[in-house]
Amino acid sequence: QVQLEESGGGLVQIGGSLRLSCAISGRKDTITAVAWYRQAPGMERELVAFITSGGSTKLEEPVKGRFTISRDKAENTVYLQMTNLKREDTSVYYCNAVRTSGDEVWGLGTQVTVSS
Repeated sequence: QVQLEESGGGLVQIGGSLRLSCAISGRKDTITAVAWYRQAPGMERELVAFITSGGSTKLEEPVKGRFTISRDKAENTVYLQMTNLKREDTSVYYCNAVRTSGDEVWGLGTQVTVSS
């Protein structure tokens, strides 16, 4: 089993920064990649960024140059550093882990609200 817990969301002004954390527990050795998704009200869930077990990363176009995904292996945590936040970044942000079995695990999400 793998469990994910997001934290770090909140209310931030346009242009501000936040760092989201995804704490991973359980069978971490079965994880092949960890991703951040987001879902705004009335919208479909969309991929934001991912990091593989080998350390490769990818960020989607809307957040390139503003967000960074990283991990701390010792702390079993994956981070999403968000800078220059825009109103359209307002969403619930979810952590997702893909396992070697193909199964996916989701956290409960953390709300990010960007406002003036």
